[in-house]
Amino acid sequence: MRILDYNIVTKLPKLPLHNKVVINTINPHSYCVAEKDPSFKSALLASDFLLPDGIGIVWAGKMLKNKKFNKIAGYDIFVHLLAYLEKTKGTCFFLGASNETLSLIDAKAKIEYPNIRIGSYSPPFKSEFTVDDSLEMCNQVNEFGPDVLFVGMTAPKQEKWVADNKNDLDVQITCCIGAVFDFYAGTVKRPSQFWINIGLEWLPRFLKDPKRLASRNLVSTPKFIVEVLSLKYFGKHFIN
Repeated sequence: MRILDYNIVTKLPKLPLHNKVVINTINPHSYCVAEKDPSFKSALLASDFLLPDGIGIVWAGKMLKNKKFNKIAGYDIFVHLLAYLEKTKGTCFFLGASNETLSLIDAKAKIEYPNIRIGSYSPPFKSEFTVDDSLEMCNQVNEFGPDVLFVGMTAPKQEKWVADNKNDLDVQITCCIGAVFDFYAGTVKRPSQFWINIGLEWLPRFLKDPKRLASRNLVSTPKFIVEVLSLKYFGKHFIN
């Protein structure tokens, strides 16, 4: 799997969708992580919609495919789906995060999207789920019966869990959006529109939490840049 192997979708999906789909996002860090994690790689490649959630992916598309497109953040697909559900009086379910965060999401969404019926479940906080954990998570989702399932358990855990359990989920659209749960709840502040517009949304986040984001911004980003340049000018892969 390499950059050119990804079927990256450059526009938000047109709704309604008539098939059962999984929506994921990709950025330079997740690309680098996937190169070392076969199950994460498989989950990303199996996406029905893989969105370019990173200015690095946008740059790579221009460099390697001479293709111009805009970044589509997890937050973009989130509000896109909510707007549709509000219009159609649909339902959604939030799987992930703490009960406190889910309560904040529910309270805010009821004000901003009063026509949407909302459910949620906070799974156990652990690096790997047991079979019983996953069974309970699927049961919680299926008993509610949402039109859209938002999964927020951070990458790559969320993408791998969805890939392993999607056949047991009775939901049309499953969307992995990670940090968007915290952004929407207000427990983590998303950078301002200024930083988003100039393609540097990552910078304020890194400066605010450099220890947690060091591997993403100081290791994966340079690797990804060299990978793209190596492919562009030498036809060889840097990341093995």
